[in-house]
Amino acid sequence: MTQVDSQQIPDVLPKRTINGYAFGSVGTGVFSTIPGLVLAYFLTDTLGVAAGLAALVVALPKAWDVFALPIVGRLSDRAAAETGRRTPFLIGGGIALVALFILMFAVPPGASPAVAAAWVFVLFVLCSTAFAFFQVPYIALSAEVTKNPQQRSTLMSRRVVFLTVAILLSGAVAPAIRDAFGGERLGYFVMALAMAALMAAGIALCVWGLRPAPIVVKPQAEGSFFAQARAVSRHQSFVTLLAAFFLQALATASMLAGAQYYATYVLNKPGMVTVLFACLVAPAILVMPYWSRTARTAGKRAGYVRASLLFLAGTILLGIMTLVGAPLIGVIVAVVMCGVAYAGMQMFPLSMLPDTIAAAANIDGEQRNGVFTGFWTAGETLGFAIGPALVLGILALTGFVSSSDGQSVTQPSSAITGVGLTMTLLPTVLTALSFIFINRYRLDESTSEYAEAS
Repeated sequence: MTQVDSQQIPDVLPKRTINGYAFGSVGTGVFSTIPGLVLAYFLTDTLGVAAGLAALVVALPKAWDVFALPIVGRLSDRAAAETGRRTPFLIGGGIALVALFILMFAVPPGASPAVAAAWVFVLFVLCSTAFAFFQVPYIALSAEVTKNPQQRSTLMSRRVVFLTVAILLSGAVAPAIRDAFGGERLGYFVMALAMAALMAAGIALCVWGLRPAPIVVKPQAEGSFFAQARAVSRHQSFVTLLAAFFLQALATASMLAGAQYYATYVLNKPGMVTVLFACLVAPAILVMPYWSRTARTAGKRAGYVRASLLFLAGTILLGIMTLVGAPLIGVIVAVVMCGVAYAGMQMFPLSMLPDTIAAAANIDGEQRNGVFTGFWTAGETLGFAIGPALVLGILALTGFVSSSDGQSVTQPSSAITGVGLTMTLLPTVLTALSFIFINRYRLDESTSEYAEAS
């Protein structure tokens, strides 16, 4: 990637750039999915870590990200301003992420629950840091490889398709690999090896595809973390979009983290976690053309509202199905509704993000792509970490009993109720709250600020 004048950026992106960018979401999708899907369950039902302590293990590393990600954004911007390249961050962060991810599930045999919790905590912090060095410059590129808002939608719709495939593949295959190797510590380690290989492939193809792509780098504004935070907070379109996306990340993360518990203790079918996961993620592959067409015809904001309303309807229906003890098909229909909506809830805000960054650059006269994406990624990763922590917190409050390798326990009825709430009421409330911020987002196709950003 080389530094060029903005006039040289093509209105129509080459396929290599689009596909290369999309492949990057394979690495990010696997890392975002696996810890959210299995890490909490790994801690409580394999390592014997109490639910309350497990909640801290999965949440605190992401609290560090709130500060680390914007710092990485500044470093990435500075390097891009000097060299015109962000690929060194993609390569270094990607290699470290793959290695540390394997170690996170390589808990020493015979480790006590306290030692195991400490091991996972430290490696999760390091993993999250490595992820930041890949994810922040990766997202920053979405505002740099094209100045055309419709091309940004194309870029993001392709990215979400690849992301969905990665999430679906990792979410469905990872539990199967784990169970094929006994479902305990060895199973998790083999699973980690397989998922690390998938991440490595996606990251390598991303770097290969983006190498020829030019980027625009304007002089970067210097300043402390808090100065950069104040600069970002002045732009309402970015702040409101991030707040809505954060709340919805919490909602979807809580469903992903609660899926294994829901399948095991509510449906009494542990193997159904793969079906539930597929129903939540797979529809995105089929409905993405519809959401892309909606972005062109009705606008991104209108499409975002529609997707969010559909997700809300799906979680409410799932709550009703759970409450009345409806047949399994009723549960599946509700989760599929959420899955159709999930595709739009990913595509629309991700395609709106570079619009907000471009609009902010026009207002400020300075390009802060890395800084903005640093704060965005901090909000996103924090949401996907706090979601599982909320699930574990609810389980702790409702009396969930943790267990070690192969140990069988009987859960109290209060814990079963808590499991049900993590998949129904919790995501419903969080999604409903997101509409407060969606309604305040003003950067759409009818505004002069949007036209100036294109």
